Amino acid sequence: MKSIYYPVVFHPEEVGFSVSAPDIDGCFTQGDSMDEAVSMIQEAIGLLLEDQETYPAASNPKDIALEPNDFIVVVPFDSVAYRRKHDTRAVKKTLSIPSWLNTAAEAAHLNFSKVLQDALKQQLDIV
Repeated sequence: MKSIYYPVVFHPEEVGFSVSAPDIDGCFTQGDSMDEAVSMIQEAIGLLLEDQETYPAASNPKDIALEPNDFIVVVPFDSVAYRRKHDTRAVKKTLSIPSWLNTAAEAAHLNFSKVLQDALKQQLDIV
């Protein structure tokens, strides 16, 4: 899956910004700088969406009502990158391969887990 670009509302504070993602219920955070606020809202989006199979569609930024001094920044959310960073659990898989291939792979001292991970990343076009 490629990134979803969510419009995010930035509200300037005395120091930094309050930030919300209107497309995601309850998605609020803050940051002392623009960079920190973007990073924090990406994390907040990930936390709220991590157990969902499908993600809310992104609104058109021009359809979002703003308060005075608020502004919109369109922020990318990459679910694969988020999961790679936060879900590091190992999952055991049972699989079958031909005996001759097993013998050849063992003779070459291949790490079966690494080979499978590399092949899955290649098939899924994940860097």
